[in-house]
Amino acid sequence: MHYLNRTYSDLVQMFSVGKSYEGRPLYVLKALQTYQTDPDMRKMLTQLYFYIMPVFNVDGYHFSWTNDRFWRKTRSKNMRFHCHGVDANRNWKVKWCDEGASLHPCDDTYCGPFPESEPEVKAVAHFLRKHRKQIKAYLSFHAYAQMLLYPYSYKYATIPNFNCVVSTLKLGECAPLYIFGTFCLERRLESAAYNAVNALQSAYGVRYRYGPASSTLYVSSGSSMDWAYKNGIPYAFAFELRDTGHFGFLLPEMLIKPTCTETMLAVKNITLHLLKKCH
Repeated sequence: MHYLNRTYSDLVQMFSVGKSYEGRPLYVLKALQTYQTDPDMRKMLTQLYFYIMPVFNVDGYHFSWTNDRFWRKTRSKNMRFHCHGVDANRNWKVKWCDEGASLHPCDDTYCGPFPESEPEVKAVAHFLRKHRKQIKAYLSFHAYAQMLLYPYSYKYATIPNFNCVVSTLKLGECAPLYIFGTFCLERRLESAAYNAVNALQSAYGVRYRYGPASSTLYVSSGSSMDWAYKNGIPYAFAFELRDTGHFGFLLPEMLIKPTCTETMLAVKNITLHLLKKCH
């Protein structure tokens, strides 16, 4: 990330949205306006900004390199139980600590003492709230299951339909242009997911299931995807990357780049789908 920021400062800007429990910066990369050889990428990068957070749980990631290869939670302390960490994807303020989350600090799915108790969650939630009028899509990436999920996670229910409303989409600070018109908040997530998994499959033939998270994977409360959707971000998705259990969380190195390549096709497809809905 530092290399990209230093070498391609005209294309990438790196900044921190806060600090982790152990004081590490929570870095985000902002991809600026530019033109590429791919006309679709040129269209996407001209009309939208992409905020990319490669590592959300920086303390847990560091701990996975030094102590526990499969560490899942954050690294905050709980003095009463002498257990560390909270499941960061159970700590968001949306049906917090309901079904699919645990109240016990030693469990992997511990929801925390209160919503946004973790500084990582609090920092990202603050960033999203601050920019939610401009943010049209939120994508989170997890392992594993080979699925593309959309709301809801916390309940078995379909997404409601909404009437078309007048909306604005800001296209950039460098060239401040606005589109005025109708943005149909009909939440065509199923259509977008269907097209995205087909685009993903076109690379290596890997098939992803798609659908509401609760019925496609399992019920879980306090997820970032549900929170983003509930806070007005129309396109909210969660990817569960390769594979389906043969390698599980320990995906071989040789499969990482193909996973990234095919996933990017799905992201690109979702982005172009979003742009088509902004008239």
